[in-house]
Amino acid sequence: MRVGAIIIGEEIVRGKREDKHFTKVIAILGSRGMRLHWCEYLGDMPDLITATLKRTFASGDLVFSFGGIGATPDDHTRQCAADALGLELMLHPDAEAAIRSRTDMEVTPQRLKMGEFPRGSRIIPNPYNRIPGFSLEDHHFVPGFPVMAWPMVEWVLDQRYAHLFHRMPEAEASVIVYDLPESIVTPLMVEVEQRYRGLKSFSLPSMGEAGVRRHIELGVRGAPEEVTPAIEQMKLGVAALGGRWEEK
Repeated sequence: MRVGAIIIGEEIVRGKREDKHFTKVIAILGSRGMRLHWCEYLGDMPDLITATLKRTFASGDLVFSFGGIGATPDDHTRQCAADALGLELMLHPDAEAAIRSRTDMEVTPQRLKMGEFPRGSRIIPNPYNRIPGFSLEDHHFVPGFPVMAWPMVEWVLDQRYAHLFHRMPEAEASVIVYDLPESIVTPLMVEVEQRYRGLKSFSLPSMGEAGVRRHIELGVRGAPEEVTPAIEQMKLGVAALGGRWEEK
């Protein structure tokens, strides 16, 4: 099962606010032996959000969506999720109970709108202020505020996906390569991937920024039992191409 993240917010795509979810969700998943496969950033555009969710619902991926589930005019995610699956919004009884349990605020119709989710949704408890998020199929919708969102993501993973934890162990190894351009090492990368089917190769060039000599970080990641022989093949290949490598 691939894991994706959708991060919604006009302020983020305009550069007025810095996203913090991307690196945090990688860490949350990594601590459970899982990984993030893709991430998309979207502005507050209902047609774009709906189209994106139609595609991701159809993918079968496990998806976390951050932001846009409040009750202000620029919060479109709840309606877009409903539209993506042709469902209606309804006030979820468990969400209503959680909102009404707040004794520090007046429960207005506007506030209750934050408990309107697509029919068939399950709520995600919010330990910060008890205004819940919601799950629909394998999509999980949480607020944009990190203090709320991150514990909710962890709750979803621990409650629903513990069977996926540490199912796909991954190792990585790389070397620093000098005197060879990427175009020369590309066939070597292809050769290594063809021989070791449980891993992927990668090449990260440095253009000599800050006085560092130009080089390539060349490596592999994937099945632990294949990483060591694969990186040894890469070392031999670099030498055969006339390049020089050193341990990272």
